[in-house]
Amino acid sequence: MGAELFGDLTGVYEAMIDWPKRLANEEPFYRRLFERIGVRRVLDAACGTGWHAGMFAAWRLHVEGADLSEEMIARAKARFGESRRLRWVVRGFHQPAAPAKPFDAAICVGNSLALASDHETVRQAIRELFYAVRSGGVVVVHVLNLWRLPDGPCVWQKCRRAELPAGEMLILKGVHRRNGQGFVNLVLVGYHQASLVYSESVPFLGLEASDLEAMARSAGAAEVVFFGDYQESPYDRQKSVDLIMVAKKK
Repeated sequence: MGAELFGDLTGVYEAMIDWPKRLANEEPFYRRLFERIGVRRVLDAACGTGWHAGMFAAWRLHVEGADLSEEMIARAKARFGESRRLRWVVRGFHQPAAPAKPFDAAICVGNSLALASDHETVRQAIRELFYAVRSGGVVVVHVLNLWRLPDGPCVWQKCRRAELPAGEMLILKGVHRRNGQGFVNLVLVGYHQASLVYSESVPFLGLEASDLEAMARSAGAAEVVFFGDYQESPYDRQKSVDLIMVAKKK
């Protein structure tokens, strides 16, 4: 078995995340924010397999989930369906949304934005997120805070056992930093054979709060605040696991 079995890593992505636990942690944050802004329409850019979009739709909000991966969108449709309130689109976060009616909120979370090829693509993506929301609407960006990681060694985050089409696997995920560059390391080990099946190291950008704020303000943000977690703790570059930007449009 080799890399050809995992050209589509959608199943690995799904198995790697405890979605009920993650959403339970994040739901109060979005509830508070959406109530304060008066959110009725939401864009979930880089929605992956659709769990955030599905949660928002369950709140009876109108939601568009967009992702560049056709496989991710297919899985989202299969799990959450499609309706007048919930639609799915194959589209990258840096591509124009062009909604018939502006959204009240646009989110790009789960470190997706840091996987952009360069900072100019990040700038373009933030510009498109702001373009998609109304005046007074809000844009939420969440990335991993690369700067709390030591320079060099891998920090292993997850080890999960999962049944995949290729067989029963152990999924190991870690991250490491080399100067200003981050890397997500993924290893799949055959559970019964104890053999390496697949591995890769995917680079991601080290995004600074100051850079994100400058991009947001250039795109039309009037207010920008940063948190270090979904409990709205102040962002600390040296200690916070997350870097969460909440920016309100002029």
